[in-house]
Amino acid sequence: MAGFERPSSGLVTIDGKPVSGPDPDHIMIFQDYGLYPWRSVLGNVLFGLQARGISAAKAQPRALAALELVGLAHAAEKHPHELSGGMKQRVAIARALAVEPSILFMDEPFAALDAFTRLHLQDELLRIWEETRSTVVFVTHDLDEAIALGQRVVLMASGPGRVQKVLNVPLAHPRDRTSDDFATVRRELFEEFHLVHKHAAMATEYSI
Repeated sequence: MAGFERPSSGLVTIDGKPVSGPDPDHIMIFQDYGLYPWRSVLGNVLFGLQARGISAAKAQPRALAALELVGLAHAAEKHPHELSGGMKQRVAIARALAVEPSILFMDEPFAALDAFTRLHLQDELLRIWEETRSTVVFVTHDLDEAIALGQRVVLMASGPGRVQKVLNVPLAHPRDRTSDDFATVRRELFEEFHLVHKHAAMATEYSI
């Protein structure tokens, strides 16, 4: 979807337009923060704007607004080595938001964080999404994270990679992870998850 790989068959379209390569309007956030250690927090957020040739007079307020959105305006002059893991990931998110993308692709962005920081950033991501309304495609192996964040959950199976099931999440935000409704969605997804692994195990045994 982000255009880094070409499909072996078929076609990927976004807003009716075929994806033929990376698009500056579609930003990818990886597990690794990808921050430049010699640049300040503000400098890192400015990078994407500068790469697009946006003047300093316009780029500076946009970068500061993005830092304000992720709660890091106070850390604008700090450098990456002075930040926690959660703060670094928020800088990466701010850098992406500063260029005002229509789509954010997020590849397990919170996987390396501790549980409490991860929960906090999930809430922050939802807050930012409600303000910006950018489309977010979020990859995770955490079922609760998928249900807490997603409007739709696409469960992937392997060998070969394929879509196993698309599950709509009929819960309003903010979502109560202890509620019966949340548990019902988790149970449905968990059953599908086990079905995928059962089929994978059977295929492996057969191939042996």
